[in-house]
Amino acid sequence: MTHEYQITGMTCGSCVARVKNELLKLGDITGAEIKLSSPQAVISMSRHIGTPVLQEAVSKAGNYKLTEAGDHSAPAMMAATEEKPSYLPIFLIFGYIAGISILVQVVKGSFNWMQWMSHFMAGFFFVFSFFKLMNLKGFAEGYQSYDVVAKQFPAWGYIYAFIELGLGIAFLTGFEPMMVNAITLVVMAVSTVGVVQSLLRKTSFQCACLGTVIKLPLSKVTLFEDLLMVAMSGTMLITML
Repeated sequence: MTHEYQITGMTCGSCVARVKNELLKLGDITGAEIKLSSPQAVISMSRHIGTPVLQEAVSKAGNYKLTEAGDHSAPAMMAATEEKPSYLPIFLIFGYIAGISILVQVVKGSFNWMQWMSHFMAGFFFVFSFFKLMNLKGFAEGYQSYDVVAKQFPAWGYIYAFIELGLGIAFLTGFEPMMVNAITLVVMAVSTVGVVQSLLRKTSFQCACLGTVIKLPLSKVTLFEDLLMVAMSGTMLITML
């Protein structure tokens, strides 16, 4: 027998793999087709398994909610329990970093664009690495779902968070600016490739830029973040030549 179910909370390929793995551990399930589009789960079983049992298995994979596809109360429940994604947190973060960087220049009595960009990039990498390190494993799994390097080399997600932290320290202290800007340009350009590919495919992924603490969908805002760092590091490199 085969039944269809809706599963809310899945945002990437890693979510799909974890849910499928937990469902297949149930002895009477003979097959499970899990995907991000509706219906998210088509489950074949040798004997009927109740929804509560399936939900318990899905919960072991993460914060996911399973309901029967014919349950018409599910959309209403989803609307009541799931919040629409808000980009306010990331706009506030950018505003704070930009504002503090400007204040540093104002206090000095003059405005130095190169110094302002260094301080802005330091703040950017410090804040973004902080959120990633709060749940490093969760970030690495999410990043692996769309980053071109992390897909081939899963450990890159773990390394990447510390690279951001190191870049933040380097920009703040002025350590080897030529080398640091070159590394930033390459790292952020490579990161941009994965974002562009996912946006072109219109694939639904959760942006890993702020780790798992603040959930944002992968969007043009993510692309803007990466391109901004590419543009700033490229500008500083050209100015130093």
